[in-house]
Amino acid sequence: MSSQEPILYTVDLKKYFGEVRAVDGVSFKISPGEVVALIGPNGAGKTTFVNVITGYFNPDAGKIYYQGKDITKASRIKKIRMGIARSFQLVNLYDELTALDNVRIAVLSRLGKTSIFWKPVERFDDVRSEALEILASFGLEEKAEVPAKALPQGERKLLDVAVAFALRPRVLLLDEPTSGVSSKDKHTIMERIVPTVRNEKIATMIIEHDMDIVFGYSDRVVVMYDGKILAEGKPEEIRQSREVQEKLLGVTAGAS
Repeated sequence: MSSQEPILYTVDLKKYFGEVRAVDGVSFKISPGEVVALIGPNGAGKTTFVNVITGYFNPDAGKIYYQGKDITKASRIKKIRMGIARSFQLVNLYDELTALDNVRIAVLSRLGKTSIFWKPVERFDDVRSEALEILASFGLEEKAEVPAKALPQGERKLLDVAVAFALRPRVLLLDEPTSGVSSKDKHTIMERIVPTVRNEKIATMIIEHDMDIVFGYSDRVVVMYDGKILAEGKPEEIRQSREVQEKLLGVTAGAS
């Protein structure tokens, strides 16, 4: 784990749905520039945990701290303005608009100027320039004028992350950024995302099921199981953990 002070941490966070303990006492920390993979089987509570952090759900108990401040009760919009952004497993784009316009909207939203989006674009060269720079960071500069719906799935995933990045977050939460794409495209996506977030010292948590991606790109791995943290550590520590192998891979004790 990074030696820096955490930018975001949770204390005994809980979220229940009836009898289902989706998040059951999770204490978690992430530091600036750290890339953390959050893994676990379906139903482990990973996405619910992210939804609670980002304000889509209110926790039933526990605390969330960001830059040393208690933000447990802050709204989703307030958390975005503070610097906590996310992308989604199911890409959330304006399909009829170009890649450039999708990013421009995010830039204008960050600046509190969404009401001027439909005015002539040439009046806002600074916004356009920033949006183009962001697209270039994710290898999408040549697709600036292409409608989002016309992009292949891998580039749509990258555009979704670029939109979140345009909010200039200090914490970025990515829900399966490589799902639904080819193995080659998965590595292309990660080779764009990871250097960019590390260069900007953005604390990044990635929900991911592909273990090659998890072990190849993360600084630390956190394993959730039945709403709790089962294990956490460096990628190689998690790879060698017998408990993780048993719970996630069905490897029985004593198996070679």
